[in-house]
Amino acid sequence: QGQLVESGGGLVQTGGSLRLSCVASGMTFSLDIMRWYRQAPGMQREWVADITRDGSANYVDAVKGRFTISRDNAKNSMYLQMNSLKPEDTAVYYCNTDQMQWGAPVYTFWGQGTQVTVFS
Repeated sequence: QGQLVESGGGLVQTGGSLRLSCVASGMTFSLDIMRWYRQAPGMQREWVADITRDGSANYVDAVKGRFTISRDNAKNSMYLQMNSLKPEDTAVYYCNTDQMQWGAPVYTFWGQGTQVTVFS
């Protein structure tokens, strides 16, 4: 079965930038909506942004204007450009997608996560 692998996390000062990547491999289906989630220590995992195959994007209010989601369908990849980072953005970031069948999700894929730490 396929897998998602994130990369690009790290330690950055407040106001800095990072670019996360997510690469899908071994998928036997065309990737539909792809998503970024994050989970801060002691908190529930929260949705951050998503992007359709044709590039339509949505964001949680907390990151609008600072984060940009994008994808490269030819490379089975998705990205999250994070600018003007704040300490509250500190979290493990996960990518996510569903295998769809007849319009319904039949399996959900998660990556292993990449740590983003923003210090002041």
